[in-house]
Amino acid sequence: MRIFKSRSVRAITAALAVGMIATGCASERGKGDDKAGDKDTFVFAGAGDPTSLDPALASDGETFRVTRQAFEALLEHESGGTKLVGGLAEKWSSDPTGTVWTFNLRKGVKFHDGEAFNAAAVCANYDHWFNWKGTYQSSAVSYYWQSILGGFAKNEDKEAPKPNYKSCAAKDENTAVITVNEPSATLPGGFSLQALAIHSPKAIKAYEKQEATAKGEAITYPKYSQEAGTVAGTGPYRITKWNKGNKEVTLERFDDYWGEKAKIKNLVFRTIDTEDGRRQALQAGDIDGYDLVAPADVKTLENAGFQVPTRDVFNLFYVGFSQEKNPALKKPEVRQALAHAIDRDNIVKTQLPEGGKTATQFMPETIAGYSDKVKKYPFDTNKAKQLLAAAGESGLSLEFCYPTEVTRPYMPAPQDIFELMKSDLEKAGIKVTPKPLKWAPDYLDATEAGACALHMLGWTGDYNDGYNFIGTWFAKYDKQWGFKDTTVFDAVTAGSKEADPVKRVEAYKKANEVIMEYLPGLPVSSSPPAIAFGKNVNPPKVSPLTQEYFSEASFK
Repeated sequence: MRIFKSRSVRAITAALAVGMIATGCASERGKGDDKAGDKDTFVFAGAGDPTSLDPALASDGETFRVTRQAFEALLEHESGGTKLVGGLAEKWSSDPTGTVWTFNLRKGVKFHDGEAFNAAAVCANYDHWFNWKGTYQSSAVSYYWQSILGGFAKNEDKEAPKPNYKSCAAKDENTAVITVNEPSATLPGGFSLQALAIHSPKAIKAYEKQEATAKGEAITYPKYSQEAGTVAGTGPYRITKWNKGNKEVTLERFDDYWGEKAKIKNLVFRTIDTEDGRRQALQAGDIDGYDLVAPADVKTLENAGFQVPTRDVFNLFYVGFSQEKNPALKKPEVRQALAHAIDRDNIVKTQLPEGGKTATQFMPETIAGYSDKVKKYPFDTNKAKQLLAAAGESGLSLEFCYPTEVTRPYMPAPQDIFELMKSDLEKAGIKVTPKPLKWAPDYLDATEAGACALHMLGWTGDYNDGYNFIGTWFAKYDKQWGFKDTTVFDAVTAGSKEADPVKRVEAYKKANEVIMEYLPGLPVSSSPPAIAFGKNVNPPKVSPLTQEYFSEASFK
């Protein structure tokens, strides 16, 4: 996910952020503020706004953090881990070809609008996505559907991939059978994604009456996805309000939930886009937890008695090169020069939390398929200058986009990291034109469209398979990178079509070696993001996938 994750379409000062929080808390928490046991609202601060209340239209972690509490997929990951477990399906299996997937569904499950969950509901969702038209076919809107199951019943977008979804059938009320055209490494992991979480059929009928529209690179999402009231899942919480002015989404416990009920009645996700603002809000007691703790704040908070667990490493931060935006980037020597010019070790040392590591390829070393034989590009300013001269690009000028009003698990302080990179590139003789953009929707839209010669982004894995990293970017042409090289594409897709797990891992290693020889962008680092909770909180289990279930949280 682009926790992001991290590829969907879509500054306030620390003092102002804290002030806004303090203003809204009294009415939310009620009379129990002085007694932890009486508190009925848990307030958690994220670093960015969600883009949609319909997770099928999103690809960013801030959206999924919210929707995960309200929507459930056929499969899920074990709490705090990466192992696939049953979600709305108690059991699942595939035929020997890997093209027919059978799901034995849970019984007695209700949607938030009272509709019954069954096999017909599963098929209504998958057929709904498969039959999307118009702007819904934009990769910026339906990124995950296209990544997992390909294109649509009728591809209208020339860049939409070949459809791999074939059909969904309700074998009986509690058995759904999903058939795909070809086996894929994206399955069964893809069945666990929030973007493929199951919605009420009644809600889907309402969705189908509304369109997404596009004007240039800007996407206008359908109304139902931008305000509470229509979306309906099966999760332990239901979404009741999205106050965009106060940058917060409110959820209420769903008392008819099929599983263990949420321990806290109300859940509020609030956006505080600065690290200082989030820390100060927690210290002041205005929030009960927050994500993406600044590395320098970890010890400060722990010494004050706050809980600051660290997730395991499961992400990758990179600099993307858009070859279509600037033709100079088509030259291998220029891409190599950029790689040698940036001091990645310094970024890890000065900007990342303890445990951060310099990346050598486009997946962390915790993923099977990581190779020790990739081509390396050590920091060397003189080498960068020599390569630029050899390419006839001395005096090269590049626009470099970076995001504002956000912090990501792989990118703790975007502007600080950008400034370090800018300084490094300028020392190598490259003129850098900064282009700051608001994270959602401007930055995500621009990077998705390949509108920035250079940009910073990253990815937190959705599930534990190497293809979920390298296949995300390099299995086919992608506007973000703007290159067409069948050697790269074929190397990446070879692993996705390999049924033997051992051979698949070896194929991923080879693909990593091919990718780093071509060098479509620069992998920078992987880091273990920290998350903080109040002294009076029994926190949920923290997840390397950043898939925390807040129904587990309670007050001491």
